[in-house]
Amino acid sequence: MKMAGSKNGQTTPSPTLISKGCVVHGRIESDVFVRIDGHIKGDLIIGEGLIIGENGIIEGNIKAREIVVYGTVNGSVKADSIDIKSSGNILGELHTNSLQVETGATYIGNVTMDKVQAKKESTAILK
Repeated sequence: MKMAGSKNGQTTPSPTLISKGCVVHGRIESDVFVRIDGHIKGDLIIGEGLIIGENGIIEGNIKAREIVVYGTVNGSVKADSIDIKSSGNILGELHTNSLQVETGATYIGNVTMDKVQAKKESTAILK
């Protein structure tokens, strides 16, 4: 039997959504894309991308491939790419290769960027 979202009889993973009004206590680990519109009190380890919606609140540390923040994070963030939108707020340390901050966003903390990656990007721009 083929399941919805399957290719050649194999299921494809569905993204994870934590809805507004939902409060989760504890660590969340996922290999797939995750969107948070609720309140997480714990650490997140996400293999793919993470979106924190405008109503999303994270009280914990985050490790993801890429993260887009429309909501609030209180904790350290480690990702290849971090994008803080105008409604986004982060209080904590950032460790990343790429950082984008829109006008109106709030960030309080320290930023550490990978110099090797930054050097590769600047060399590519010069070519």
